[in-house]
Amino acid sequence: MPGGADLGYCRVLNGEGNRRIMQYVNRGGKYLGLCAGGYYGSSRCEFEVGDDKMEVIGDRELGFYPGVCRGLAFAGFVYHSEAGARAVELSVNKTALAAAGGSIPDVFRSYYNGGGVFVNAEKLKDQSVEILASFTEKLHVDPGEGKAAVVYRKVGEGAALLTGPHPEFAGINLNRNDGGPEYPKLVDALLADDKMRVDFVKACLLKLGLQVNQEEQGIPSLSRLHLCSANPAEVAALVSSWQDVITREGDEEFIQSEHDTFHLYKSSTWSMRTVKEAVVNSVNAVAKQTGLAGANEGAQSDPSDSRADAKLTDATMDNDKIIKVLELHEENHPSNKETPYFNHAAYFANLKAYNDKNRDSERCFGKYLLYGEVVTSTNTMLEKNSSLLSHLPQGFTFTATTQVAGRGRGSNVWVSPPGSLMFSTVLRHPLHLNASAPVIFIQYLAALAIAQGITTYDKGYGNVPVKLKWPNDIFALDPTASGPGAEKKYVKIGGILVNSSYSGSDYTLVVGVGVNVTNAAPTTSLNALLGLKTTQGLQAFTLEKLLARILTCFEQIYEKFCRSGWDESLNQEYLNHWLHSTLIEAFFLSDQIVTLETQGGARARIKGITRDYGLLLAEELGWEDKRTGRMFELQSDSNSFDFFKGLLRKKT
Repeated sequence: MPGGADLGYCRVLNGEGNRRIMQYVNRGGKYLGLCAGGYYGSSRCEFEVGDDKMEVIGDRELGFYPGVCRGLAFAGFVYHSEAGARAVELSVNKTALAAAGGSIPDVFRSYYNGGGVFVNAEKLKDQSVEILASFTEKLHVDPGEGKAAVVYRKVGEGAALLTGPHPEFAGINLNRNDGGPEYPKLVDALLADDKMRVDFVKACLLKLGLQVNQEEQGIPSLSRLHLCSANPAEVAALVSSWQDVITREGDEEFIQSEHDTFHLYKSSTWSMRTVKEAVVNSVNAVAKQTGLAGANEGAQSDPSDSRADAKLTDATMDNDKIIKVLELHEENHPSNKETPYFNHAAYFANLKAYNDKNRDSERCFGKYLLYGEVVTSTNTMLEKNSSLLSHLPQGFTFTATTQVAGRGRGSNVWVSPPGSLMFSTVLRHPLHLNASAPVIFIQYLAALAIAQGITTYDKGYGNVPVKLKWPNDIFALDPTASGPGAEKKYVKIGGILVNSSYSGSDYTLVVGVGVNVTNAAPTTSLNALLGLKTTQGLQAFTLEKLLARILTCFEQIYEKFCRSGWDESLNQEYLNHWLHSTLIEAFFLSDQIVTLETQGGARARIKGITRDYGLLLAEELGWEDKRTGRMFELQSDSNSFDFFKGLLRKKT
């Protein structure tokens, strides 16, 4: 029974409704009452007694807690508002929960907004009441004996668990802008204790006799993909160019590519399909209840129904073999309800605003956007499906909220959690330009675009301390080591992976980027840098706006590169963001000194990258670090740069 206001429950359920609930619990069912559901599950509710506008007093029929639930436990509550929200500390009765097993915290902070305290719970132990958690702070009302925040009671063959606070609320689902100036601190407090909150909730559910997934972190199910464009009408034209790779099974369309299979849906027909599936599911549910399941199971004979969504039904299932649903948005951008973690309207509005400032651009990068909330890997799904890739236009971009098989250099694979900006962009680089604009520089162009995108995100962002580490990593000043007298320390917040192939007259490249943007501590992210002295007062980065900015910067830099190659202006701009140089005075740089394992332990000073093939350029140092005149040119694919140890070693 959820939070809200229990008078509504009384109006609807008093009498027959409550009789059925009590019968259900006494026969072995479970009642979980959260906040208002806790008031409602008690013998009596006393809420803001004496306040003419807020007061609610009265007996309640269920009586699972044989006493009074009294509120407000903490003052300040306002209906439909976060004004009275708090992160309250709860002390856990580990003895009462010990039988549940698993990890149980001693104390943790929980979201609270209007709940009550279970009065005199200590005195009701002889009526099978157990206190599972207590408030530790001074309360706004008299709690009697004890400060019971969460209680449990055996009821017949079943049980009831009632709460005053909201332990089911996760900090990640709260919007920092919903409350006053102190509200972000509440969110941070909840985020800091989230694992303990989850452990407590798991223990409570086990106490109720429910089955609980005890895995520390499950791999999320793959989600539907959404294809749209700055002008939605252009999606149809793009899809029409795929006709030679589309296959049909009845009315359904598929792309069976080399690595993945995609099931195409048009958003205009999706609603009717949803209605159809709902009806089919309802028919089957009734059939099973009436014993006619066998006769109705044929209602799901549509071969696509079982693969309409890329959902994991087996933890061991191979994600690459799951058919991916690709929804085509030919009339409108996806709504916030369809893609709650990515605002397409905000992305395209920012893309247009940035492009309007650079009218000479072709405006190709990011024009077509493919998005998935949970995907395997944006890079893999483009690069490994070569027949589909060959039909994708310049600047086509694929972004995701979570990757379950994110790719890095070599064989590195990981789960990329929400909070990171992850995307892959398609480039077609003409072979005839390779002499004047070598394809090897694309990784440096992408790195420079990220640095520029961050520092030109808006007015005032030029001091955000980000650096580029050769050949393809993004580093930022560690905000935890930036106090008075602290030595500057840089940590990795992102990276780049470029895969290339060629056929005909073009190189086809998939440029993959990952940058930590809104990740919570202890992960270092861009938003964590905004509390530094040089960045105070800046608005937090958003994924949509930053993606738009990086793509417009990337397109500008790439077009300049095609015209002029890696000229002095690009080279200087790149070195201005380089991690391997330190600004001592205006225009004077002291370059990092390293040891070259591949050259017998020679010491050398990093000087930059070569203008022809983008190799790392190092100058040998002799006695007392005097220059010998010998220069080394080092490939990124053969050498690994340990920046912190000042060591270049051969890759194994």
